[in-house]
Amino acid sequence: MNTRILTRTALFAALTAAGAFIRIPLGYSSVTLQFLCTAMAGCLLGPACGAASQAVYVALGLLGLPIFTQGGGLSYLLQPTCGFLLGLIPSALVIGLITRKNRRPLRIILACAAGLATLYAIGLPYMGLILNVYLGKGWSLGRLLRDGMLLFLPGDALKIAVAAILFPKLSVFFDKKQ
Repeated sequence: MNTRILTRTALFAALTAAGAFIRIPLGYSSVTLQFLCTAMAGCLLGPACGAASQAVYVALGLLGLPIFTQGGGLSYLLQPTCGFLLGLIPSALVIGLITRKNRRPLRIILACAAGLATLYAIGLPYMGLILNVYLGKGWSLGRLLRDGMLLFLPGDALKIAVAAILFPKLSVFFDKKQ
């Protein structure tokens, strides 16, 4: 890896960390800009570096840096929303794989939707496991879907739209061979 690739990977790890602190409390969790940063990482950096940027973000938080919405450290693995953090890594990978060959706006939207589906496929079961098995809350599937996903879908759709708008403007800086 060259310096430019490492710098861009670190940049998106830092942007995702910053996105965790731009939040609107909603239901059991908060609306943040983390997924938007993850989507842009996948689109602009590609599958490997996009996923690596999110892995760096998650690793730094689990190592103790307070860069998650409620802090950091290994104990965060017992937070119901930690599965969504872990899901950022494959989400960026999926988005990068889908957008790698075709970068039209519709493809960006579909890639981000697939990345979001990946995020929820990891985050919701993890949330259910922690809430129901570890914490003994007894949440139904309906409540889990409502409080863990449905409340957030309008904001997620907006983030996908923003990613599709921003991508063409930012890609000129990331596609340059210098």
